[in-house]
Amino acid sequence: MRTHVYLRAMLTTEMLRMIDWSLQEDLGECDHTSASSLPEGLQREGWILAKEEGVVAGLEVAAEVFRRVSPELTIEKLSQDGDRVTYGQAVFRISGDARRILEGERLALNFIQRMSGIASRTADVMDSFQGTKCRVLDTRKTTPGLRAFEKWAVRLGGGTNHRMGLYDMILIKDNHVDYAGSVEEALNRVAKYLQELGRDLPVEIEVRDASESADAMRLQSMLCKPSGAPLIDRLLLDNHSPEEVRMQVERWGGQIDLEASGGITPSNALHYAETGVDYVSMGWLTHSVKGMDFSLKSTDTLI
Repeated sequence: MRTHVYLRAMLTTEMLRMIDWSLQEDLGECDHTSASSLPEGLQREGWILAKEEGVVAGLEVAAEVFRRVSPELTIEKLSQDGDRVTYGQAVFRISGDARRILEGERLALNFIQRMSGIASRTADVMDSFQGTKCRVLDTRKTTPGLRAFEKWAVRLGGGTNHRMGLYDMILIKDNHVDYAGSVEEALNRVAKYLQELGRDLPVEIEVRDASESADAMRLQSMLCKPSGAPLIDRLLLDNHSPEEVRMQVERWGGQIDLEASGGITPSNALHYAETGVDYVSMGWLTHSVKGMDFSLKSTDTLI
């Protein structure tokens, strides 16, 4: 059974700032359509309805949108973020000043549609992994400004977040290795940096072939973090075929966490999961996923 992760406690100052900015982007000086076509003070209600099956996400964000439009609006979530919903199901009810409802409608729907699309496809991938130990990770290939929302949607779909940014993990990519000169030089510099910093940041290194994996694992037994823990936490097997991943799992599985990445989509993700790898990372979840369709209606039934 999916564990609900309630979003309200996670609405950071940065997320609230993005909601405010997005409202200003849409409203500008005034919603002239509502102001001109509806009488002031008109009281109405509306329901947000799912127009396809999937995992709903972003309801708490939508609630915050309406709260910031007007604290006098009455909000009722009819589902919880992370629930599976069906076509035509009402997931949210809003009532109060009709003008205020319509001012927040589009932004609320935009968040729900985007986040639900990500959550739904993440859930599909994790469902396909049943019987394996593999978990799906997101990446930094997110919409600028919306990373926190999109990565939350991944979690609501049952996925696992990779690093949030450049600040919370050391991930040595191929360009770092090439610029440094070698895997050994890059890792020696990272070990020295962490000792000077006095922090045990997670460390992952991307390897392009069996030779780079062997170099990294040789240094794994020689280099350590300030706490004395081994320096490397995970090998990133980039642009490997499933068979190449399987060979790496046979060689290094159980000694270190292994992650497969590069060109992985829902159509081939299971092939990688079945190799025994610990994680697959999929930029597809946030850079190519289609939003899930929702609409706000004046009744609780799709016409």
